[in-house]
Amino acid sequence: MSWEQEAREIAARRAEAKAQGGDEGIAKQHAKGRLTIRERIAHLADAASFQELGEGAGAPEFDDDGNRTGFTPANFVLGFAKIGGRRVVIGGEDFTLKGGSPNPAGLRKSVYSEDVALQYKVPLIRLHEGGGGSVAGSGGGRARSRPVGDPVFSTPRFVSLAKTLGTIPVASAALGPVAGMPAARLVSSHFTVMARNAQVLIAGPAVVERATGHKMTKEELGGPDIHAKSGVIDSVAETEQAALDEIAQFLSYLPQNVWEAAPVLTTDDPVDRADDKLLSIVPRERRKTYAMRKIIKAVVDEDSWFEMSRRYGPSLITGLARLGGRPVGILGNDCTYYAGAMTADAARKTRRFIDFCNTFNLPVVALVDEPGFMIGPDSETTGTIRAGAEAIAAVMNGRVPWASVIVRKVFGVAGAAHFAPNAHVFSWPSAETGALPVEGGVAVAFGREIAAAADPEAKRRELEEMLASAQSPFPRAEGFSVHELIDPRETRARLNDWLDWAWPTLEHQRGPYLRPMA
Repeated sequence: MSWEQEAREIAARRAEAKAQGGDEGIAKQHAKGRLTIRERIAHLADAASFQELGEGAGAPEFDDDGNRTGFTPANFVLGFAKIGGRRVVIGGEDFTLKGGSPNPAGLRKSVYSEDVALQYKVPLIRLHEGGGGSVAGSGGGRARSRPVGDPVFSTPRFVSLAKTLGTIPVASAALGPVAGMPAARLVSSHFTVMARNAQVLIAGPAVVERATGHKMTKEELGGPDIHAKSGVIDSVAETEQAALDEIAQFLSYLPQNVWEAAPVLTTDDPVDRADDKLLSIVPRERRKTYAMRKIIKAVVDEDSWFEMSRRYGPSLITGLARLGGRPVGILGNDCTYYAGAMTADAARKTRRFIDFCNTFNLPVVALVDEPGFMIGPDSETTGTIRAGAEAIAAVMNGRVPWASVIVRKVFGVAGAAHFAPNAHVFSWPSAETGALPVEGGVAVAFGREIAAAADPEAKRRELEEMLASAQSPFPRAEGFSVHELIDPRETRARLNDWLDWAWPTLEHQRGPYLRPMA
């Protein structure tokens, strides 16, 4: 006698699990212009690399005679996979079943996703589309007994969620409506990307209207235009496929975990390549702007620039790139927004990014054009000075190698956020440094003299030009206040030379990064 009958039952349940919400449920998903969770995994993972965990998890239905009549699979799909040959854990809600709101088995698998990624010390990818809990419970229907909750000795589910952030890379995508606990999981990540037709919500429109009286659509509450500026997500992709591709690109810069080195790739881009346009990219006219991103792309390896959180705190630029094939974090000022001044959002963006680079041992390159903290009533009401001090504390408590290139301005307290302890500092000939920008300093120090002049505006310009000439970078270089005053065209070669020395030091400081509180 064999176990043939049981083997057939196993195969049948697996087939029903892969059927998800059935033809009708899948058709509805496709009609919304969205992929199913299994199609998403297939797009992201290397071919035939996905090994599902808990494929047989779900709820069978039986007739009065004990014969199974159906099987509802867990509506969270989870498993091992490879991306570019590197091992990862991938999981996500199945929206074709119960709209992604967790059934009992789906809830268990979603909670387990962090645990299994931590156990094997591999990156975790979450592909979210679904809601949180229901007043009817995860089993649905009317409650027949009062919930008793978890026992007091149970481990809070947020423990593993928090541990992942200090141990393994976590990347998440919002690929439809994401609310409640899935939304909390989404943002508990190092990189979050949102498809154009997705929404991220603490609670949906019906709950919001009942609680607050505000009648709003999902898009108005938490569409991509809202959250690209709120800082909830790092990137907006036009399609699901593009969102998934961004996750794969993001992970390509990172180690598998905090105990391993980030991957170094071979490159045909010469490490000493000199771009002539860098010599004239910064205008001699101090009030004219320029494109910092053009400088970044001219300095880093060709096609390696990967920007994060572009529309949040836009006066600050953050992203990943490579120099000589080696991954680095890039920090820069965008002078087309508030002259590059540090707002409260830009400060919070700085802190999060620097903590991320320290966690995964990525050297930082700062391209500096910092006029100081943004000033005015809005800056006071948003707590800019506190957020800025916390950003500076994150930089001062860092452990990774750091190189700063003073492209133009460094003024005020905010300038400290661009120079870690033991930073290697290069200066361009366009650099200006001081306690205050010339314009503000002249207004404070020479206010009476300007007011008494026959032509106050001409006097103001005269004083500004006089003081600006005193902020030349040559005296700082002469006094060894920077490591080197360089021709802008040398920037790539100089940074690669520095990284040759800095990269080997990373071997001595792998492991979890614990930064003291600010």
